[in-house]
Amino acid sequence: MRAALALLALACVAGAACAQDIRARQNIEYRLIAPQPVETGERIEVIDFFWYGCPYCNELQPALEGWIRRKPADVAVRRVPAILRDSWAPHARIFYTLEELGEVERLHLKVYASYHVERLQMSKPDVMVEWAATNGIDRKRWLEAYSSPAIDAKVRRARELSAAYTVQVTPTLVVDGRYLTSGQHVPGSDIRDIVPILEDVVRLARQRRSGR
Repeated sequence: MRAALALLALACVAGAACAQDIRARQNIEYRLIAPQPVETGERIEVIDFFWYGCPYCNELQPALEGWIRRKPADVAVRRVPAILRDSWAPHARIFYTLEELGEVERLHLKVYASYHVERLQMSKPDVMVEWAATNGIDRKRWLEAYSSPAIDAKVRRARELSAAYTVQVTPTLVVDGRYLTSGQHVPGSDIRDIVPILEDVVRLARQRRSGR
């Protein structure tokens, strides 16, 4: 009996989700949505719905990227540019162009800085081609990707996903296609407090997957 209790305690210390470790409350720090398909297979899916023009997303990014670097091995992160109004679509096009060119990891945070610090008008294609060149991307490669039918389709899909996941604000984080938390669910004024909520919700998803 003592051995079994010791093993249980060790599992909790190692990060296996114990109920008493989960402080996030349904309909307060997170809410449930209609289950959506998960694209990450055996790993718990976290989707970051963001908008480059969102000041709260910009504030959150360093903390979120830090969490992504240290996240548990059974978690995979996807980024989806939210489109809640037509004026957000050009920013989604920027993200998917970077993704097409294999430049997201290098330049994702740079886009935020260029918008919020340098105040570039990043919805304008001519501004973006110059931005791409300044950041080491060939103008022709950028323009071909930026205007391609493949990017058009991804932008349309981002709009559909924003609706399907009932995204209302940015940033919004969805875990395993069913648990949603956002800036609306953060107590207090520090958007970075969404990270411990995310960690709790990941534990919930892990418990559900294990049948606990």
